[in-house]
Parts: sequence; C-alpha cells; structure tokens
Amino acid sequence: MSLNVLTIGGSRNIGYLSSIRLLASGATVTFLLRSPTVFDDDEVIQGYIKSGTAHVLPGDALVKEDVQRAWDEAGKTNPVDVLLFTVGGTPKFTLLHGMVINPPNLVTQSLFNALITMPQTSPQPRIIAISSTGLTRTSHAALPLPLKPLYGYLLRVPHKDKVGVERLVSHCAGWPWNSKDDGEPGEDIMGPDWTHRLGLPAAASLKRVLVIRPAFLTDGECIAETQPQGGAPYRVSEGELGGWTISRKDVAHLVADAVLNRWDEYENKCVSIAY
Repeated sequence: MSLNVLTIGGSRNIGYLSSIRLLASGATVTFLLRSPTVFDDDEVIQGYIKSGTAHVLPGDALVKEDVQRAWDEAGKTNPVDVLLFTVGGTPKFTLLHGMVINPPNLVTQSLFNALITMPQTSPQPRIIAISSTGLTRTSHAALPLPLKPLYGYLLRVPHKDKVGVERLVSHCAGWPWNSKDDGEPGEDIMGPDWTHRLGLPAAASLKRVLVIRPAFLTDGECIAETQPQGGAPYRVSEGELGGWTISRKDVAHLVADAVLNRWDEYENKCVSIAY
C-alpha cells in the first residue's frame, strides 16, 4: 500500500519540493491550497494528478472546516500516514517591523486547526512541521554573528509565529520548553487559554512528530544529489548547529529521507539542518 500524505502549505518551496519527492517515490499526496489554480501550468504536478496520485483541494488552513475536509478527503480510501505541514505565508516588508505576515499568527493557528481536526487513528499520522533556526533566545544566541541583526529585525515578526508552532508542538508532544530563557509566545499568537482549546491533543499525547529547523534558506541546488556516496551533504543535529544557510531543495531531501528511510531515527525530535 502506497504512502498517503496530506500536505498543508505545499504550493511552493519546501512543501512543494518535498511533496514532489514523495510523489516520485510512489506516494499519494493531497494538497490543501488556498489557490488551487497554482498547479494549472505545472507539468510535473499535472502528470501526478492525471495518474491519480496527486489531489488538489481548495481550502484555507485558517478555516477549521476546510482542514477537517482535507483530512476527510485525504483519508477517504486509506488513513493518512503523513501530515506535511509547511505553511509559511507571503511576508511583506515594512520599515518599522521588517517582514510581516497577515495575520501574524497564520502558521500557529493553521497548525492548531490541523491538530484539532486530526483523525484519531492508530497509529497516529506522522507529522513533519517546518520551523526555523534562531527563533528563541537560546537558538538566536547560536546564530553566526552577522545573521543576528537579520533575524532580530527582518524576520522577527514571522519568527514569533514559528515560536508559536514550536510551543504548540512541545505541549502536545510533551517536550520540555525553556520558559525561563525563551519565554512564552503571547496570546496574540496562541489565542486565549490555548492549552484547553477544544479538540487539541492532550499534553504529551503526540508521539510521531518531527520538527525541522532550517538555517537561512536559499534557492540553491540540492547538494545531496551531487554528493559522492557516503558523503554528508548537510549537517543535521538535535543541538544548535550555528550554521549559515541551507537550500530549500536540501531541506526537502531531508524531509523525504526521514519519511521514506529514517523515520525511526527522527521520530519525536526537533532537529536543525545547515551546511
């Protein structure tokens, strides 16, 4: 039986590139897209749609009913094996706040909807969520010095949203959270009384999750595809790497490798990836 994947946030970048890799491996992928026409001229995706392995659903991850419908449709024939959550939004630059997204809690609230509506199957779907390095105070301290102003100013607002994602996952997965040094995301990101939100998985009940923190993302080539066999195209660690960059294509390589070949190694972990 082929792998059954639900991708939320897969219209471009890491979500798209990872989904293409999974489709190429024989998986079935259902995309929840606010703009389903984004794939109309995509010959690669259209090929998979015609073969019946790629499916496109119109919907907004901020609308709980749309996310519920995505789970239902993706799992209509077989249970969903993998949720690939790569929601990122389209930031706009402002002088006062650097890059901003609208709403500022887009990613966190979309993940809330995905977890609240997740089917109660056994085993649980595997969940991969894309975050970033440099989010928290402790992670920011490990950045290369020239990147700190960039993260502190330009990416500060979208990174507050990603902190919300990591806080949400840490609660549901039972991971420790360093409130003393890293603080707590505010109600503007999490919403009121968020730990008691109706339908949210109980604390420490989420056991099949992987959070990936890429270094500063580039549109470079996939080094993993050109590396001699046995070489290490990029570094992956549960600790802070202090790395500079990583290409979106290499992050997608890690996602597919984790799902297809190395899940036992990565399950229930938060890892950083950098060159």
